[in-house]
Amino acid sequence: MRAGRSLAVALTFWAIAAALTGHATAAGSNMAYTVANYPVEATADNAVAAKQQALADGQQAAFRSLLKRIVPVTAYKQLTRISNVKAADLVSGVTVRSERNSATAYIANLDFSFQPDGVRSLLSQQGIPFVDEQAAPVTVVTASLQGEPATPANDNGVWHRAWTGLDLDHTITPVSIADLKPDIQSDTVAKVLAGDDAGLRALNDAYGTKLIVLAVTELDLAAKKLTVTLAGRDTVGTILLKRTYRISDGDVDYASQLAAVVALGVLEGRWKATKSGVTTAASQAAADTPVWEATTGGGGEDVTFVAEFSSPAQWDQIRTQLLDTPGIDSLNILSVSDHDANITLKFTGGIRGLANTLGARGLRFANTETGWVLRPRY
Repeated sequence: MRAGRSLAVALTFWAIAAALTGHATAAGSNMAYTVANYPVEATADNAVAAKQQALADGQQAAFRSLLKRIVPVTAYKQLTRISNVKAADLVSGVTVRSERNSATAYIANLDFSFQPDGVRSLLSQQGIPFVDEQAAPVTVVTASLQGEPATPANDNGVWHRAWTGLDLDHTITPVSIADLKPDIQSDTVAKVLAGDDAGLRALNDAYGTKLIVLAVTELDLAAKKLTVTLAGRDTVGTILLKRTYRISDGDVDYASQLAAVVALGVLEGRWKATKSGVTTAASQAAADTPVWEATTGGGGEDVTFVAEFSSPAQWDQIRTQLLDTPGIDSLNILSVSDHDANITLKFTGGIRGLANTLGARGLRFANTETGWVLRPRY
């Protein structure tokens, strides 16, 4: 049944979104305690019983999503201690977004609100860490690269809908979606996607905010892949992340929805990592990679290293070479200072294979006491 498949897909995305959060211990916002637009479905002997079953199952499932939203992934195992807690005892309200029913079935999208103090008390009593403090809102501009040569264009189709279908208000990192303005030139987008501060400053001026991220897709149906680049600045700092997703059975919609869920999870993970003081590339990769491996289409082995440089111009060269190197996937520039950058990526052959490939481009790896370091020979 198509409705059943849609519900399964929606719940899959809810599970991924929940798993992609959790790196800190803090308390503050009640917004995080509403799980919005949650899909529910049940079948029973009659419509009344079906609705009651859907509500009961839905609030329990939404409660699990809430817990995974605010509890660090490293503490998920501790949640078994409260697995028998009845969500109904902590629900403060239910709002119907949409619903339809038959004589024996009930399907709906609901907002479940939970008691903030009750949930905090429950977790605190069990010694389970949690974070519910929201970051400052970030503007995400949805765009796509189209044509040959590829040029940026506003995306108000599948990619835009993938983002607006998420719960962007109650997430730990609130997001507002914006169109790519007509006066934003192609070279500005290119600069932002290359990590050039000049492009980012142009975006800041155009949108009147310093917290802005371009979310750009590039669709390759022949290769059955969707490439997504996040570039700009969120509450944590500058971000430049490129990931590739498989397109199965020509389902671009599904790949786009998955990519949006993971992208939002990246913003959440960065914020929570900062709140908990986890800022090194190695610790961030260790926390996030298992989820990303399970959900993205990128191949290759995980590689984590620090790139060292002596000037902004040298950093531009290194960054450009990494972005243009065939075989590099899931490139994530976690942080940049005036002399180095923490980077994670995937590459077939791992660090050794990457060292051989980049060696021909004037870059060399050194295995130091603190980990792998990439340095230019020029």
